[in-house]
Amino acid sequence: MRPVDLARAAGVSTQQIRNYADAGILPPAGRTPAGYRLFDARHRDALLTYRALAKGYGWDAARSIMQALHSGDLPRALALVDAVHAMLHEQRLSLQATGEALEAVAGQASGASATPYSGMRIGEVAAHLGVRTSALRVWEAAGLLAPRREAGTGYRLYDPADVRDARMVGMLRQGHYPLSQIGTVLDGLRRTGGSEALRAAIADRRAALTRTAAAMLEGAGHLNRYVTDHTGAQAQATTGA
Repeated sequence: MRPVDLARAAGVSTQQIRNYADAGILPPAGRTPAGYRLFDARHRDALLTYRALAKGYGWDAARSIMQALHSGDLPRALALVDAVHAMLHEQRLSLQATGEALEAVAGQASGASATPYSGMRIGEVAAHLGVRTSALRVWEAAGLLAPRREAGTGYRLYDPADVRDARMVGMLRQGHYPLSQIGTVLDGLRRTGGSEALRAAIADRRAALTRTAAAMLEGAGHLNRYVTDHTGAQAQATTGA
């Protein structure tokens, strides 16, 4: 097979085929007496496997996985696969925490005894939420809260959105969520402009993760066939089977 034959099989350019070969994404290729590369079915399958992996695992991870395989290091290739799956799992957990926090805060806010007004002082906010003023200062120092300051006195003035954010922080801290994760929740709430918009964003993100997982499953199927068909002997030698 010529580079153009592989290019047509995957819908890429012949230059990409050369780049893939030079990068170790494809296994080593033979040469004609004139120096032209010669490819076969293994190279075609490696190309299709790489392209399938990239859809779910990303281009960088797919490249590293194929390079590990072609260097004879199957354990490393599988470890890279595991790492991406673990990352996706962490993203799912973070998204779940965000959704749970939003619903908890919304539930507490609906039962609040008084609607906060603009310009509340730190002591008033602490009493309204049942937290210490020192906690509000710590959360501000961590970048989670940013109340405006009164001209002249420098006193903190909390608007309803600040109180909402402080309520969310307090509830998440009670649930032992780390500050970095709380920051992500608050950023989403501020960026979308309201709880309904954030719920929609969470639903969209959950659907995107599902699509990624499905693409990873398809890519893993290609990888399994490639390992079985073309590196089976290598895999047995590596694992001591």
